[in-house]
Amino acid sequence: MTQVETLTFNAFQENMYLVYDDTRECVIFDPGCNSVAEQNKLAETIENKGLRPVRLINTHCHLDHVFGNYFVAQKYNLSLEIHKGEVPVLEAVPRVCKTYGIPMMNESPAPGGFIEAGETIKFGETELKVLFTPGHSQASLSFYCEKDKFVIAGDVLFLQSIGRTDLPGGDFDTLIESIRTQIFPLGDDVKVYPGHGPATTVGYEKLNNPFLK
Repeated sequence: MTQVETLTFNAFQENMYLVYDDTRECVIFDPGCNSVAEQNKLAETIENKGLRPVRLINTHCHLDHVFGNYFVAQKYNLSLEIHKGEVPVLEAVPRVCKTYGIPMMNESPAPGGFIEAGETIKFGETELKVLFTPGHSQASLSFYCEKDKFVIAGDVLFLQSIGRTDLPGGDFDTLIESIRTQIFPLGDDVKVYPGHGPATTVGYEKLNNPFLK
């Protein structure tokens, strides 16, 4: 069985995820740790659970989701993987941090590989299907586990809300289309792990999300 561990970091209360199975291999999604204490918390969680990180992936590259990329890449000898369309977003992070006076411990490394829609991320006994879900960011990805019925959705869909679309590369109509064509068809019982806030389900959001009526 594939499990998901949530850790919430930084001033933006960003959810990063450790996805792992009985083999203890794990993928680290969106490490937002931006202090020594948060870095230690991540490392301790991985150690205490006996996990072996094998991939580092960003769903998208807004600053709050990439703060910990350098730490994870260095500590676990991993290359960053993103959609190639997110490269300009990643490259803009230091400038955005400076503009808003947000401290960043270390600049993210450049991606070592790119992920395309339709690919399957395989590790241990787990397979995650890659979904292209732009709208919040220009090339956001979501990752769907059909066997255990969950999706790592980044900032696409939240509990009774959606990702903001007023940042560069965002577009409201595109985001709604992504949710309706990529997330909703997964099934009402699929659990949604968002980039912020508590988890939800596809079925609940169909009925209760005011942006999706």
